[in-house]
Amino acid sequence: MLYSDNLKFLCERNGINNTTLAQILNISKSRFSLYFNEKEIMPLKYLNILCNYFNVSLDYIFGFTNTTQYELINLEINKLESGKRLKEFRKEKNITQTKLASVLNTVHPVITNYEKGKFLISTAFLYTISKKYNISADYLLGKTNNPKYLK
Repeated sequence: MLYSDNLKFLCERNGINNTTLAQILNISKSRFSLYFNEKEIMPLKYLNILCNYFNVSLDYIFGFTNTTQYELINLEINKLESGKRLKEFRKEKNITQTKLASVLNTVHPVITNYEKGKFLISTAFLYTISKKYNISADYLLGKTNNPKYLK
């Protein structure tokens, strides 16, 4: 993933340090450092908080677009809406749950649980789907209605 470069840029531009961001996320500085330097993948709930804090899109953080912000319909991520949009996208592209699971190197029930809204899609899986199929991560999470697909 490539979110750390854009996060570092935003921190420098806004004069924010890691300690402050760790406090905003209510996690330890050492835990934040692991996420910030991509030693561990930052959970979506934390990435979403940072996107809201810096007023940027997740697609921007992921490096999928230079557009920093979209017209938002939700600041928070809703597991049910995200699951619904993932299912709609998958059906629109004629991708079975099994095929998507294969692309993500996981098992079919994981996709089922995401689509039912039982769990929030993982950061790594969202990144992979968005990158491979040029679909907006912000759209899939229900944060925006436009754009749906990235160029």
